[in-house]
Amino acid sequence: MKLNKLVTSSRRKQRKRHFNAPSHQRRIIMSSPLSKELRQKYGVRSVPIRKDDEVQVVRGHYKGPQVGKIVQVYRKKFVVYIERIQRIEKPSSIAALKARPWPIRVKASTPRNLLLWRRNIVLS
Repeated sequence: MKLNKLVTSSRRKQRKRHFNAPSHQRRIIMSSPLSKELRQKYGVRSVPIRKDDEVQVVRGHYKGPQVGKIVQVYRKKFVVYIERIQRIEKPSSIAALKARPWPIRVKASTPRNLLLWRRNIVLS
């Protein structure tokens, strides 16, 4: 049963809104879950991903225990670049991994600790 008449449940319209979303909405769409330790500490499940976050890839070809740093967030293409997790582009060059923000888990986020703490108080 549909709860709100003003919100569409059409797949076509949802996809249109997702792919044509402006930058300030893409920021929210490009959220990643926090690690278990940070989730317990701050009481927040996910945060919008941003530059200088330390992240771990948890799904896909590059998954593993290694932690990389976000170098760039490219909102137009829904992509983030991870520094220490690299791939070979050409025989002579190595590039930072280009990944979607969804199979990524945020491990550390030093400049955002105050914001997370404040958000935890508001949600409590």
